[in-house]
Amino acid sequence: MLMGTLRVPDVIPSPTQDAERLHKAFKGWGTDEKGVIWILGHRNVEQRKKIRDAYQQLYNKSLIDALKAELSGDFGKAIILWTHDPSVRDAKLANKALKSKKQDINQLQVIVEIACAFSPHHLVAMRQAYCSMFDCSIEEDILSRVSQPARKILVALVSSYRYDRQLVDAGVADKEAKILHEAIQEKQLDQDNFVRILSTRNVSQLIETFQCYSQNYGNTIEQDIKSCGDSILESVLTVVIQCIESPHKHFAKVIRESIVGLGTDENSLSRAIVCRADIDMKKIKEEYQILHKESVEDAVSGDTSGNYQDFLLTLLGSKL
Repeated sequence: MLMGTLRVPDVIPSPTQDAERLHKAFKGWGTDEKGVIWILGHRNVEQRKKIRDAYQQLYNKSLIDALKAELSGDFGKAIILWTHDPSVRDAKLANKALKSKKQDINQLQVIVEIACAFSPHHLVAMRQAYCSMFDCSIEEDILSRVSQPARKILVALVSSYRYDRQLVDAGVADKEAKILHEAIQEKQLDQDNFVRILSTRNVSQLIETFQCYSQNYGNTIEQDIKSCGDSILESVLTVVIQCIESPHKHFAKVIRESIVGLGTDENSLSRAIVCRADIDMKKIKEEYQILHKESVEDAVSGDTSGNYQDFLLTLLGSKL
């Protein structure tokens, strides 16, 4: 069941036609931003790849480089993120997060999202892209840039390859809920078995384990982790639980936190919408509406403007 909000027209021009139209949008006096949004904002991941390939063949130039030369500001950043191959996009996001001078949860949650809220195949592709672009592994950069104890869980998460089908063993869930509970009671959140369970079990198994935890011990595992303290480790683990249990709730929260308060966190807003528009944005929008009594579209419209607003609304499915 498709839960993305990306709206692709019934009749789609060929990749060559799209590439030619984009090239035309870059020519003359000023860039035709509306034309760029109209084309790229209504193409899925496979179609965007074909457009990138066609543009390279026709003009001997990268479409990404052309967009960088023609577009600027938050709009330019968002549409470039969208046009990249998803594995390249996320490798760039991870690298930027790891190289930030401020290693807080806003940065480190990007790594958790990639490791826990996308498919195992996507994580492998991202790791390969990371090595190709930055001449080292993401594990190496985590080890050199993130301090303990958060470093241990992040390395385990990005190194993992979870089984990607629904397979649940109730006995294992009950046993591992106990292991998790004991580690939390002892405030040993970087204990080997604790890290092993969260980083290697398939998503369905973990959800069953979290349900066993609540039934057996009264609180949710997220509540008990938060009760251990407010260090970066507790914050990272909270995001791990959220991304495994309910990615759409997590990204609804990211969107909300990027908008409320003084100023807009455009990087987080763009990341959430660009990365989930063709995955589960319908569910994210439903969750946002329930929690905040307004639509994501209204929230975005009230906090953004111009081409940036038009592009985000296009990805949210409100424009075709």
